[in-house]
Order: sequence, then structure tokens, then C-alpha cells
Amino acid sequence: MDRLVKWLEWPIQLFLWVALVAGFLMMLHVSADVTGRYFFGKPIEGTTEVVSAYYMVIVAYLPWAYLAKNDTHIRVDIFTRLMPRGFAHWLDIAVKIVVLLYLSVFIYQTGSQAIGQTRIHEVWQAGTTFIPVWPSRWLPPVAASLMALYLVVKTIDDIVKGPQPQPPHPVEEGA
Repeated sequence: MDRLVKWLEWPIQLFLWVALVAGFLMMLHVSADVTGRYFFGKPIEGTTEVVSAYYMVIVAYLPWAYLAKNDTHIRVDIFTRLMPRGFAHWLDIAVKIVVLLYLSVFIYQTGSQAIGQTRIHEVWQAGTTFIPVWPSRWLPPVAASLMALYLVVKTIDDIVKGPQPQPPHPVEEGA
């Protein structure tokens, strides 16, 4: 299992870096649009559409697997810290299974949408041009699939390894 988790690190890191670059490009694109609009009276046509159809989708969905891998999604540890380690371990596995169920529905729904929009070659009108947006419809199911794959491997690994010893809590300075 450890080798499979290591193997998944490459696409997870790639998705993260693509999201970071997309965030940077979105910032440049919007800044250039604002500069063009207010200083030269010529905005960049299609900025709103490109930002909402591509940049924001990439930034919002591609890092999902990275968040799962690093356990940096929203967690409420206030109660699990008080639980016995074994119970907290199995609760964590149960939560991963619930997330996997949600991701399965999400992948099915967004994948179905992507197939439909690809078939009709979905475009958005941006001023005088049309921007194809159907490719961006594939990003949510692909990103969610990577996250689901990672969670399946991690859940199996957690079940096989069992509860691990509780790491010591760092002592707060000044307490």
C-alpha cells in the first residue's frame, strides 16, 4: 500500500501545481483586463468567461486530492482528542467511507454533465466571440476521481495498519 500511496503523490502534486499556476495566471489576466479597461478603455474580451469557466474551476477542484493527502481539509478535533485512540481511528475510517460515497455521487453527476456538454460542444458567448467551455466540465470529475482513488488506498492502508500510537501534543509556550 505504501508504494501505491507514493505513486499517487506525483499526480497529486501535479494537480496542485497546475492549480497554483492557474491562480497566478488568473491574477495576471484579471489585472491586465482591469488595466486595459481603465487606462486604455479596451478590456480583454472574454475575461469573465475564461476566469469563471477555467481558472476558478481549476483552482477550486484540482487541489482536492492534495488536501486529502495532507489531511488539511476541515476537521473538528475537539471531540476526537477526548476519544480513545482506537475509536477515533475507526471513526476516521467511517468518515473517509462517507466522503467516498459522496465523491462517487459527485463523480457520477459531474461526469454525466461533462459527457453531455462534450457531445454538444458547449460554448459561452464572450462579446463577439464564443469560448468553448466543455473541456472545463471534465476537471471536477477527474479531480474528484484522484481524491477518491487516494482515499480508497488510504482507507485500506488505515484498516490494515490499525490504530497508531497517539503522537504527543506539543506544550504551548507560556502555559
